[in-house]
Amino acid sequence: MNPTHLVRRSISVSSCLLLLGFSGFGAENTPQIQAAVPSGVTINSGDNAWLLASAALVLMMTAPGLILFYGGLVRTKNVLSTMMHSLILMALISVLWMVFGYSMAFAPGNAFCGNPLTHFLLKGVGAAPDPDYAPTIPAQTFMLFQMMFAIITPALISGAVAERVKFKAYVAFMLLWAVLIYFPLCHMVWGKGGFFNWALGGKIPVLDFAGGTVVHISSGVSALVFAIMIGKRAGFPREQMVPHNVVLSLVGTGLLWVGWFGFNAGSALNAGSLATSAFAATHFSAAAAALSWAAMEWKLKGKPSVLGAAAGMVAGLATITPASGFVSIPAAFCIGLLAGIVCYTAVTKIKSVCGYDDSLDVFGVHGIGSVIGMLMLGFLANAEVNPAIATTFHANGVAVSLAGGSHQFINQIIGVLSTAALAAAGTFVIVKMVDAIIGQRVDQEDESVGLDLSQHGERAYNE
Repeated sequence: MNPTHLVRRSISVSSCLLLLGFSGFGAENTPQIQAAVPSGVTINSGDNAWLLASAALVLMMTAPGLILFYGGLVRTKNVLSTMMHSLILMALISVLWMVFGYSMAFAPGNAFCGNPLTHFLLKGVGAAPDPDYAPTIPAQTFMLFQMMFAIITPALISGAVAERVKFKAYVAFMLLWAVLIYFPLCHMVWGKGGFFNWALGGKIPVLDFAGGTVVHISSGVSALVFAIMIGKRAGFPREQMVPHNVVLSLVGTGLLWVGWFGFNAGSALNAGSLATSAFAATHFSAAAAALSWAAMEWKLKGKPSVLGAAAGMVAGLATITPASGFVSIPAAFCIGLLAGIVCYTAVTKIKSVCGYDDSLDVFGVHGIGSVIGMLMLGFLANAEVNPAIATTFHANGVAVSLAGGSHQFINQIIGVLSTAALAAAGTFVIVKMVDAIIGQRVDQEDESVGLDLSQHGERAYNE
């Protein structure tokens, strides 16, 4: 069995300037549709059904999951604009992915970027599987599953700059961020030729099962940089900026939890026992983090809040993401307990001391959470849970076990720092570019009126 379909993610560092020279795209490059599975190739219908369902679950995490979760957390005057930030990316990133994004992420190329012309307009991505990624499902199914990750990752960033970013600047930022940061990271993490993709022979074996680095750390660090550069909301922190509808956020939390099973368990890329293990680890980590976050509030504030328990659930989900396919259930539960405590501290204490305005705590929950998961994984990775980590990676022709220990912990640190460096540097450059051309922030009057009216000419609620 090809081991690459047992695990999805790893990590890398680098940035690359992407020159998309489509002018030479001629008739010989016209997209071709593969209408049938080639002779001799067997598609596993169970695996295919599970991956299609998982793709739908991950899309549900963006809409309505993240839309409701974020929408309920902002003030009434900014509800629609916040929801629009996630909604528009479902269209924009899908088109970008179809045209050249998938090719940049998964086509052969160099260590940092795939050739954008290889699968231009999804040429050659059809019924035949790509054995380097998932040998039992059509390449088109794999493409769709990966596209849902590409949609939700930049959508997470939007929570950090909610209630003050210009819509047109937001769109420009997200398009550039996807092309300059997400697609290259995607290629380096699990694409062909990726620097740290241990399953495909990367040089530094960093374990990351379902995208804790390329999804959560990249978006969390980028959210922090973006929030600092755009500045605080008017009145922050003097004025209370309480969520306008916690009920909406709770519904969104539930949808995120359910969708996360597709996110993590789907990352096994088959319907086997590893998917079951990742499913269980995901659930018990979320449960543990909800309890530990609520316990922290109960002890320090005297009352456990409903919104706090919801935030703890999301923290537990983000934290277990990189470890979900590598650790036992007891280990996942311990990771979740730690996630609730540390992420609560990051959101309530570190944010206050540092003074930045990450509107919906993207960095504190997703960024910090996944860092915890990545580092704990370095000690807790278990070859009994995922045998591939004991046999797949080779150094000098000899198999090297990546089970937990000090050596693997160091590899995980390299992965975390690499991702953070690329995300921070890339975001800084993109924000500077967009601000110089468009201007990132709405003016004071528009912010006071609210972005629903000033950016979209609509109200969420008619009185």
